[in-house]
Amino acid sequence: MPNRSQIQARAATMRVRFEAAGAQVVDPPLLQPAEVLLDLYGEDIRGRAYVTSDALRGEQMLRPDFTLPVVQMHMREGAEPARYTYSGEVFRRQEHDPDRSNEYIQVGYEVFDRDDPAGSDAEVFSLFALQLRGLPLRAATGDIGILISAVEGLRTTDRRKAALMRHLWRPRRFRVLLDRFSGRKPAPEGRAALLEAENPLAIDAPMIGKRRAAEIEARIDALREDRDTAPISDNEIAGLETLLNVRETMPFALEQLRDIAVDLPQITPALNRLEARIAALQARGVDAEKLDFEASYGRTSMEYYDGFVFGFYAEGRPDLPPIATGGRYDALTRQLGNGAEIPAVGGVLRPDLMLEIEEAAQ
Repeated sequence: MPNRSQIQARAATMRVRFEAAGAQVVDPPLLQPAEVLLDLYGEDIRGRAYVTSDALRGEQMLRPDFTLPVVQMHMREGAEPARYTYSGEVFRRQEHDPDRSNEYIQVGYEVFDRDDPAGSDAEVFSLFALQLRGLPLRAATGDIGILISAVEGLRTTDRRKAALMRHLWRPRRFRVLLDRFSGRKPAPEGRAALLEAENPLAIDAPMIGKRRAAEIEARIDALREDRDTAPISDNEIAGLETLLNVRETMPFALEQLRDIAVDLPQITPALNRLEARIAALQARGVDAEKLDFEASYGRTSMEYYDGFVFGFYAEGRPDLPPIATGGRYDALTRQLGNGAEIPAVGGVLRPDLMLEIEEAAQ
């Protein structure tokens, strides 16, 4: 196993390479305000982060990743365009897998540039591929933006689309909602009787819990509206299901997705971006003809990405987490920009895992 000195030396070498590509070195604090992370990701983040507090600064988290503080820094004071690199520790609780590290070093590269998003995607991916050259890894790519555009363009209520968007990164829950909104499965047992009641709150029982009567009534009205809404059409559901199952090399995946766009025309702009990305990757020497593309890739682990996503994996070591991951997070800059926004893409690498793979190959 590589020791800490070896990992830090490899991280420094990788960061220097990113500097040579034009990146500015940044070093966000280890302690990050918990409020911002909780606002973005909800209480789920507590299960993955180390949380502390003090009287002056309130709740703080040991840095769970670099992207969020880098985006905050750039939106406050960054010039355009901008490229950043960093290396340092991140901390993740591992309560269910004692063999995975709860503290490890990440090296990252982030690009903020509004002129050529496809070129920026290709730049980040190709630089990562160069850093990983020689290692027995498989590259996987996807595009969360295609699925987002498919959901946003469905011919159904805004409430239903918002519910699907909330659970885009939870495939099982997303599937349950699709089945319900398409009429394939009935509402949960007991709901029908509740909604049919003339006055569901007219019961001889005390009010228990934090919700007020007005909030409960509003929720019941929303459920009644959903009950009376027509199902999502079979063509749209079939298109979504076919989209989620696309797994091919990039050019063939694009062909399949163009066919799906006959039933889901709202995905066409996202497909045009995918086509431009393929051309940009090829221009940077990446063999896109052999690059895997999975339409569902990134749905379980990349919650702030909203476009291009990628990862590098050691197929001979399924016990290892991804060696590198990254993607586009334009929406995150809007959330943290106080009205400003800029297209952004980046990713992180694990030098400890790279060294481990190299040692095993010797």
